[in-house]
Order: sequence, then C-alpha cells, then structure tokens
Amino acid sequence: MNENDKILEDNYSPENHGSAAFRKEYALEDLQAGVVTATMAIPLSIGIALMSDYPIQVGLATVAFASLVGFLFAWFRPGNYIGAPGIAAGLAPILAIGVAEFGIENMAFIIFLTSTFQAIIWKFNWQRHLLVAVPTYLVEGLLAGIGLKIALKFMPFLWMLPTGTDVAEVFWSADRINVMTLSGIGIALFGVLFYKFKRSKPAIPYFALIIFGLIAAVFVEVNMLIVEDVDFRLAMPIPDFDSWSIWVYAVLFAFILAVVDVIEQVMSNAAIEKIDPLKRPCNSNNSLLSIWASNMGASFFGGMTNLDGLAKSSTNGLAGAYTKLSVLVIGVLITFFIFNSQYLQHLPYFSLAIIMVFVGIKMILGLIHIASHGEYAFLLGSLCAILVFYIGIFEGLLVTLALHAVIHSVIFTVIEKMPPSSVVKRYFERFKDRDSDIN
Repeated sequence: MNENDKILEDNYSPENHGSAAFRKEYALEDLQAGVVTATMAIPLSIGIALMSDYPIQVGLATVAFASLVGFLFAWFRPGNYIGAPGIAAGLAPILAIGVAEFGIENMAFIIFLTSTFQAIIWKFNWQRHLLVAVPTYLVEGLLAGIGLKIALKFMPFLWMLPTGTDVAEVFWSADRINVMTLSGIGIALFGVLFYKFKRSKPAIPYFALIIFGLIAAVFVEVNMLIVEDVDFRLAMPIPDFDSWSIWVYAVLFAFILAVVDVIEQVMSNAAIEKIDPLKRPCNSNNSLLSIWASNMGASFFGGMTNLDGLAKSSTNGLAGAYTKLSVLVIGVLITFFIFNSQYLQHLPYFSLAIIMVFVGIKMILGLIHIASHGEYAFLLGSLCAILVFYIGIFEGLLVTLALHAVIHSVIFTVIEKMPPSSVVKRYFERFKDRDSDIN
C-alpha cells in the first residue's frame, strides 16, 4: 500500500467517513462523474418511462427529484456514497400493470401507498428480513422474466418504419432495410464499446450510440422520439376508486411494489459497496429513508418509484465519483432536459431500443449468476422467470414462492420426519438468526 492509499484508508475508516454529500478535494471528480452518468441515465430513464407507460417528462422529473433528495439526505443519513437514484427497469412492467389497472390518474395514490409501506419497513428496519422471506435467487429470476418482457417490448423499434410510411407495403422495403441496417450498426457499435469499456468507462457505449443515432438521422429518415409536454401540478394523491375490490387490489399491489423496490435497493447496496473507491460500507436502512421520502414526494406531482439502480451507480463509480455531489449534478442536468424537452426529440427510436434491449438481456443473463447458489436455486429461479413472463409478474413470483414452501415442507416433514410445528419454528428461527447476524 502506498502512502496516498494509507492516508485515504485512515481518513475513511468506519469511524471517520466524513461527509457523504460533498468533499472539496473530490469536487472535480464528482462533477465529471455526474456529467458522464447523466449521459447514460437520460436515455435509460426515457426508455424505462416508456416501458412503464408514463410520460417521459414525468420519468425524468422523478430522477431529478430523487437525485436532489439523495444529495440532501447524504448530509446526515447516508445510505451509500456513490449510488445514483433513478427509476428502475425492473419495476417498469409492474408500473405499466398499475397504469393499466388503475389508470394513470390514480397512480399517484399507488406511489404514495407504496412509499407508506416503505416508511413502515424503514421504521422497523424490516428490510433485513425480506431477503430471508424472498430468497435473492427468486428475485433475480423475477428480474430475468421482466428483462425478457423489456427486450421483447423494444425489439420492434429496431425495424420500425418512419412515421408516414405506408405500412401496407412489403416487409423488406427500402425504408425497412435502412432502419434495420442502422440498428445492426448501432448494436455492433454498442456491443464492442461496452465489452471494451464496461470496467473502466461504461458511459462510452451509450454516448457513442446517441451520437451515431443523431448523425444517422440527418442522412436517413427514421422514427424520432416524441416527447409530450406535461403540465406539472402539485396535488394531493387522492384516488378515485369505485369499488372495494379495487381498494383491496391497490393495497396488495402497492405492498408488492414496495417490497420489490426495497429488495432491489438492498441488492444494489451490496454491489455498490464493492465498487466504492474508498470501500465505505452501505447502510441499507438509511437508503430506504431516502427512497420512501423520494417516492412520497414524487406522488405529489405524479412521479414514479425510484431506487439506487446498479447500472447508473456502477457508471457513477467507474466515472470517478466519491460523494453524492455527483448525484446532484445528474439531477441538475436532467432538470435541464425536463424544461427543454425539444432537444430529446432528436433521439432516434432505434438508438433507444438498442439500449433497452441490452438492459433486458442483461437482466435475463442474471440467471447465470443464480447458478452460483446451486442447482436448486438455478432451477427455481429459472422457473420463476418463465412464470413471470407467461402468467404475470405477481402471479409468477407468488406461485414460485408457494412451490418453494411446499418443497421445503416435504423435505422436512416427509424426508427428515419433522412435525409441522417444528418446521414452522425452524422457519421463524431464520429471522432470529438474521437479527443476531446484524446485531
């Protein structure tokens, strides 16, 4: 260890972390990291908003607001040091289900209810139990199934004809070939650059793809992004439900959304610790404070859910971030595009589709990571992914959890000859063990 590393280690021992929000010696690095991460976060957030059936400006506003809250909370209750908040791809299809079931006009209440559940989880520090009740390999299976939905949702954009083109013409028209050629070049460009820079400068493939799309659109007619203006208004998130059954479903929906959001944050924190340049530990409960406060605030302007996504946080860390000042920079840059959305309309749909298909594939490949948990975890996680894709996100997860419980019950009661009461007792002892591990 050289002298500089020794100084850093002394300054950033667990007893002396210093400010998580700002340190003047790292201000320049944080400013640069914020600009780089915003380059990647803006098109990614646009795609997630589209997948969620939310207006693009609302998605961007959610990220900007969560970035501001994350920066402010880092002054006194830091959860992590380089995590970048934003709307999560894994929650996009769930939000889309909510929009379809409750209507966009009632989603503010759903987000408010979600944040209320998260506030309860934070208050009693129940997040430490969630990964016992819902194993990580099932969560990764859930995300893999969602990833497949995302990839298939955006694939048609790779060969979408320009607006105004006669769709009745033959499939292999000149316009279609042009779009598919550009998509093919974009995929190759993104793939090569991602493979080369994923461990050093992960924003480069996103930046290069956007530049390529902008230049290509000058010479070839392609479909461009359409951003509809949103009239932002502060309002109480009051629902308009016409039956008690919708109320019951809304409560269950918000609860599951809250739990998935919390579990994703806990899993992200575990990864953020590993990429923190100063190896500072994360506090997941403090992260949840920032999340539920951001979600509750967003519900008053019709915003979405947020968390410190691993993709954005990894980019932030590898871009050189040391504190949450980088997150504030991300929020400021995104705010600019919220109020100047005309610049976003220069982004071709095929470029956005490449990014989102890539995100979906990465989520599917999470099944490979499940294999490290063993054959049982891999099989059950893969089954969860299949069920999530075919029968629904909530239904698939609940069926897999039920199957998981039945398998363990059979093992303990039939094979190990344990009475049912002992099986139940053994299950709840796992939560006590979790408490002792944390304490």
